[in-house]
Amino acid sequence: MKIIEGGVTAPQGFLAQGVAAEIKKKDKKDVAIICSNKLCNAAAVYTTNRVRAACVELTREHLQDGKAQAVIVNSGNANACTGQRGTADARRTTELAAELLNIKAEDVLVASTGVIGVYMPMQRIEAGIKAAATSLSANGGHNAALSIMTTDLQNKEIAVEINIQGKPVRIGAMAKGSGMIHPNMATMLAFITTDAAISSKCLAKMLKHSSDQSYNMISVDRDTSTNDMVVIMANGLAGNPIIDDENSEDYRQFKQTLDFINISLAKMIARDGEGATRLIEVQVINAADEDTARLIARSITGSNLTKAAVFGKDANWGRILCAAGYSGAEFDVDKVDIYLGQEKMAENGMGLIFDEQKAREALEQETVVIKVDLKSGDCQATAWGCDLTYEYVSINADYRT
Repeated sequence: MKIIEGGVTAPQGFLAQGVAAEIKKKDKKDVAIICSNKLCNAAAVYTTNRVRAACVELTREHLQDGKAQAVIVNSGNANACTGQRGTADARRTTELAAELLNIKAEDVLVASTGVIGVYMPMQRIEAGIKAAATSLSANGGHNAALSIMTTDLQNKEIAVEINIQGKPVRIGAMAKGSGMIHPNMATMLAFITTDAAISSKCLAKMLKHSSDQSYNMISVDRDTSTNDMVVIMANGLAGNPIIDDENSEDYRQFKQTLDFINISLAKMIARDGEGATRLIEVQVINAADEDTARLIARSITGSNLTKAAVFGKDANWGRILCAAGYSGAEFDVDKVDIYLGQEKMAENGMGLIFDEQKAREALEQETVVIKVDLKSGDCQATAWGCDLTYEYVSINADYRT
């Protein structure tokens, strides 16, 4: 596997662009289009929040046939809780994009992120769609990645190349997410493009599993967005034999690469959590089963007390064990060992006399590693989060204004 440049336009046949439509702020790119030269096999996973934005419902409708050719994304407005008008506005964006791109409206997917409960400024949205559609470029991936950011401080994009049966295959991706991050999918969005030949059925299966290992293992603030969505499109231009058998080596290789991309983006999202100063990685090892490990790892990354302790560089291991205890997982607390970095803090569910300086040094690292050893089996899981800072409150206290 080779890391390459280009983001979502690295694979053959994909164009993109991001423009400033001034949906919420002046001089900020906020409308993006990604388009393939040919119809793609496609799949997506969505938020499980019962309150879902119009774009989520429309994309789900358009993907019933497992096909798509373009995605249009806007930031600055979530188009959620906007009723029939919001649904009509989402549909209008796909129809306009389809007209400009000379493709079918049902082959256009739509995603939005931003403020909930505000109607879309359609005059500006339509102007942005026209500007993006008429300036699509093989070099437009970076502009597209910039356009989907809200409170993100860093754009998030990646591209890789692998070899499948002698054919170079590329996968590109971009994501956004900084606050309202506690995905249960299938505000965070991710868009993945590839020139691999692969069936919609295989895409759907691997994307669901890959999202469970990546996006569904991060937490910034325990809020699951109304707009969470991950989309993958494959146009087949790489010319590899089509991947349609989930038991094949080609499937395994592509899935392994997809996992790398999604985990990389998930970690970027967690590190860029609103106001965050450090990434937290929680490793739960030697669990009786994977579900137990996942529940505990996610519970710890979502613990506000643990996150605040990391920010304050306070080696308060009791908060870690407490979060494991309310995770809903069954485990024997009298077997649990806890580490901060390499420093062992607790053994068999009880505290040890530990080196405060070494523990503090572990908490000062760019990535703070917490390891929880359940000593009950051979399963494991890793989750990612970030510290909770004063800046997080400042950002979210006046988000609408």
